[in-house]
Amino acid sequence: MVVLFDAVFSRTTVQTSAPVRRCRIINPSTAAQFATAFNQLSMPANRTPLDTENLSSWFQYSCLTILDSVAPLKTRKPKAKTDPWFNDVTRAVRRECRRAERRWKRDKLQVSLQILKDCWRLYQDTVKEAKRKYFSKIISSNSHNPRVLFKSIDSVLNAPQSGCLEASHKLSNDFMCFFIEKVATTRALISSPESDPSVSIPCSAVFNQFEPVTLSYLEDVVGHLRPSGSPNDPVPPQFFKEIFPSIGQAVLTVINSSLISGVVPANFKHAVVQPLLKKPALDHTVLASYRPISKLSFMSKILEKIVHCQLMDFLNENGILEVFQSGFKNFHSTESALLKVFNDILLSCDSGNHVVLVLLDLTAAFDTVDHNILLSRLHHLAGIRGTALKWFRSYLCDRTFSVNFLGYESSSATFQSGVPQGSILGPLLFSLYLQPLGTILRRHGISFHCYADDCQIYLPLKQKEAFSIKPLLACLEDIKSWMSLNFLRCNSSKTEVILFGPSGPCVPSAIDLGPLAEYVKSVVTNLGFKMDSDFKLGLLSSPVFII
Repeated sequence: MVVLFDAVFSRTTVQTSAPVRRCRIINPSTAAQFATAFNQLSMPANRTPLDTENLSSWFQYSCLTILDSVAPLKTRKPKAKTDPWFNDVTRAVRRECRRAERRWKRDKLQVSLQILKDCWRLYQDTVKEAKRKYFSKIISSNSHNPRVLFKSIDSVLNAPQSGCLEASHKLSNDFMCFFIEKVATTRALISSPESDPSVSIPCSAVFNQFEPVTLSYLEDVVGHLRPSGSPNDPVPPQFFKEIFPSIGQAVLTVINSSLISGVVPANFKHAVVQPLLKKPALDHTVLASYRPISKLSFMSKILEKIVHCQLMDFLNENGILEVFQSGFKNFHSTESALLKVFNDILLSCDSGNHVVLVLLDLTAAFDTVDHNILLSRLHHLAGIRGTALKWFRSYLCDRTFSVNFLGYESSSATFQSGVPQGSILGPLLFSLYLQPLGTILRRHGISFHCYADDCQIYLPLKQKEAFSIKPLLACLEDIKSWMSLNFLRCNSSKTEVILFGPSGPCVPSAIDLGPLAEYVKSVVTNLGFKMDSDFKLGLLSSPVFII
């Protein structure tokens, strides 16, 4: 039986061409042309006090003007991306495959079809071998670079983003409003207690001012910095490093002017935020599925790196930093933090004790930091005074940001709180902001280890003390009060508790954990790893292995 019917299909035109973009064509002769033009300029005369703002504006305007003349912006259609493992061998095999396909379409012979199948199998095998060699080379050459290794694994295991919002100026402004409202809502949910449960000892050492740097030192700093900056940089970071011999003296004048005067230029304090989808599986039409990636100018990173080095020397020399804080510290990592905590737990369990581990996570911790409290912390706990404190006050106040989404940039808005994400100083400032937390934990006799805003708190439960967790509960109450006073908030949805026993996995019902019982899990996520009560540790999305 034949069924006949009419079907109406709507034809949708799919734009297959890649969007055009504005870029500069920089060739080997561009640096020489830029250097010649820049050397003909004269620096503006300094006023009293040193006018850092004018110096910075002059430098930025001069660089942009010269670059527009030697490498003007041009409209370019980006080339289609090819797989990195696609080489001359795979191209040759693919050509043979297409030649066999044309032959079979022309004569329709069975022997031609068989040749096509053989060519297709050979092409697949060749591509697989090329991919294997490509990733093997990456792994072998980056065996000590976890960032590259995890990025490579992520590119293989995670599917690419399936869709994207339609970019527009309105959408960029919507993102900006969403990020501002998120921080404001988090701060509004925090109720401040009547008193501060922490007792901090003021620092006796004093850091009054930053020392001006030499041109050779500045050159070394620029040479070691990664060439990453802001889309609004007047000079691309990689080109900046190339032309540094000609602009180095001008850069040195701006940097030293800031260090001496305690003023951070306004264009150093503007961040371009680019929303990035948190996970490929999330709904790309929901703004909450995106995390803000902040990008600061390359010049600001140079200044921050110099300040960071001088400040770290002072803090290390006087033993001011928290010992059990592994975040963004030399010779410390998530690995060292996990090994420290696991070793303590194993030793305690070997002594016949149970151990309870509480994992605390803070909601938008870097964004809710109060500037006045942070400056007070720098003054009293870190001993920063004088021009140095004035520099940090200038660094934190009047910071601005705009959202750039797929080439469309929003209007600018002001940061009312928080330490700059994507900055070099941000993590160190947050660690100093969190410093009194260690005082509370030590006063209650609770062991702990932090990595940035991830806190691992653990306590041995001894049988002679009836496995009491009262000290832990009292400590958590003080922590909650202190966090409220400092505009920090625990993310209860990510709080996890795990119980370890002296003879293998511990049944949670055997120990009365009180209000912590609802957070108990047999497997928890700790600093990117899976931990279970049987003392196993494994990478996320990978088989668990015993340590």
